[in-house]
Amino acid sequence: MSKRIAVPVLFTILITTAACAQTGGGSRPSPAASAICDLGGGKTVKTNYSSPRVKGRKIFGELVPFGEVWRTGANEATTFVPSTDVVVGGKAVPAGNYTIFTVPKADKWTLIINKKTGEWGIPYKYESDELARVDMTVSKLPSLAENFAIAYDKAAGACTMHIDWETTRASVSIAAK
Repeated sequence: MSKRIAVPVLFTILITTAACAQTGGGSRPSPAASAICDLGGGKTVKTNYSSPRVKGRKIFGELVPFGEVWRTGANEATTFVPSTDVVVGGKAVPAGNYTIFTVPKADKWTLIINKKTGEWGIPYKYESDELARVDMTVSKLPSLAENFAIAYDKAAGACTMHIDWETTRASVSIAAK
C-alpha cells in the first residue's frame, strides 16, 4: 500500500473510532442488560436496562434518595415489554411497550409502569402517562450486589421480578392474565 493511500485510511480509522466512542459505540460505564420472563406458550415479558456499578458508593438513601422517583438503572429509562396482557402486583397491564421507574424506600418500593417510552429517564415528569403504581416487597441480599440487575424467577404461568443492587432486593409478581 502506498503512503498516499495509507495516511487517509489511517485517518479514517481514527476518526471512526473516536466517533464511536462519543456516540456510545465504545464501552459504557453502565452497560446494557436485559432479562426475560417466560410465561409459557410464547408469552414473555422483556426488560431492557443499563446496569450501573456500586463502585464503593452508598446507593439507597444517598446516591438514589429514598422517596424520590428513580429511573431504575442508568442512562435511558428501563423498558418493560409484555407480549401478552399481564397482572403486575395485582394490577392489570395490557400487552405493549412501557417504561418502568421506582420509588425506593427503606422498607417498601413502588413500581411505576409508564406508557411513555423513549425518554432518557430523569428528571421524572411523566405522571400523566402512568398506567399503574404497584407496591414491591423489599428484602436484604445476603451479600453485596456490585452490579445493578433485574432478573425473573419463574413459576407456573408467572414470574417474580427482582431488582437487586447493593444489599437490597425489591420484588413484584407478574402473571399472565
